[in-house]
Amino acid sequence: MTFPAPPNAAPSSPDGRRDLLAAWLSGHAQQYALDLSTLAPASADASFRRYFRLASAGAHGATLIAVDAPPPEKCREFVQVAQLLEQAGVHVPRVLEVDYDAGLMLVTDLGTASYLAALTEAGPGPRSRALMHDALDALIRFQLETKPGVLPVFDEAFLRREMELLPEWFLERHLGRKVDDATRAMLDRTFALLIASARAQPQVFMLRDFMPRNLMIATPNPGVLDFQDAVEGPITYDVASLLRDAFLGWDEEFELDCFAHYWERAKKAGLPVDPDFGEFYRQLEWMGLQRHIKVLGLFCRINYRDGKPHYMADLPRFLDYASKVAHRYRPLVPFARFIDELRGTAVETGYTF
Repeated sequence: MTFPAPPNAAPSSPDGRRDLLAAWLSGHAQQYALDLSTLAPASADASFRRYFRLASAGAHGATLIAVDAPPPEKCREFVQVAQLLEQAGVHVPRVLEVDYDAGLMLVTDLGTASYLAALTEAGPGPRSRALMHDALDALIRFQLETKPGVLPVFDEAFLRREMELLPEWFLERHLGRKVDDATRAMLDRTFALLIASARAQPQVFMLRDFMPRNLMIATPNPGVLDFQDAVEGPITYDVASLLRDAFLGWDEEFELDCFAHYWERAKKAGLPVDPDFGEFYRQLEWMGLQRHIKVLGLFCRINYRDGKPHYMADLPRFLDYASKVAHRYRPLVPFARFIDELRGTAVETGYTF
C-alpha cells in the first residue's frame, strides 16, 4: 500500500495527523467514492485514537469511518479481533483499508444510534432488557470462539498493573494522599484476593471495553466498537463491564435479570460458567470490583496526564460501586471501610458469605 510519507515522518500534532489522514484517504477516494470535503469528527475517545466520518457514494454505505490511530495505538489488533468477532457472528465494522505503520484505517460505519443513548432514554424497562439480552447473546457467541494462544493473556501481572493505577493516580495524584505502610498492606491483601478470584475463573475471549458506550443500535444488534484491547481472561469480566458501567447505572432487579439471562444462556451454550448461580454472582462482583479499582485510577490518569477532564465526573459512581460490593463480602470489608473514609461516609455493613 502506497503512502505519501514514510512512517517515521508522520506528523504527531492533531492537525498534522488530520492532514496525513486526508492525504491517505485521497488515495482511496476513487475506489470508495469518497467525498473528502465532508471529513468531520465522529466521536471522542479516552485514548489518542480519533474517528472521522465522511460521505461515500460507494457500495459500503452512505458514510464511512476514517480512523486515526497513531502508533503505538492498536491497528493490527483491531483488524485481528474484528475478524474473530465476525467469525463468531458478531456485528462489527468491516475493515476496508489499513496502513499499519502509519496507524490509519477506513472502516464501515455502524451509525450514530448508541446503546448508551437508547438505554438512557428507555430506562430499566422491556426495551432496555431486550437490548441488554442481545448484547449478552453476542458476547456468548464471541466467548464460544475461544482458542488458547490467540489473544494476550489477562494474567496476574496484567491485573495487578491495572489496580496499581488507584494508589498512583487516584490516591497520590488526585487526592494528594501518601500511601503509608498500613494502606499499602491493605491494598496488597485486597488485590491478591481479587487476582486469585479472577485467575480461578474459566478464561475466555474477553473484550475489556464491552459497555453501552461502545455498542450501537444496528441490524443485527448490537454493533460492537472499540475492541482492539481484547484479551483472554475471566469469563465474568465483560458481563460486569456491561452492567456496571461508568455512564449509567441500574437497579438490582434489572441487573439480576441480565446476569441470570447470561448465566442460563451461557450454560446452555456449553460455556464453563459456575453451575452455582450464587458463586457465579460472587465471581462477577469481585471481577467488577477489580475493574472499578482500575477505572478510579485510569480516569485520574486520563485527566492529569492526557488533559481529558470530562471522565472525572464519573468517579463518584465507581466509588459507590466499590463500596457497595466490598461491604457485601467479609474479606473485602477493610477495603470497603477505606473507600468509605475516602468518600467521607459511614456505611452500615452487611455481610454476604
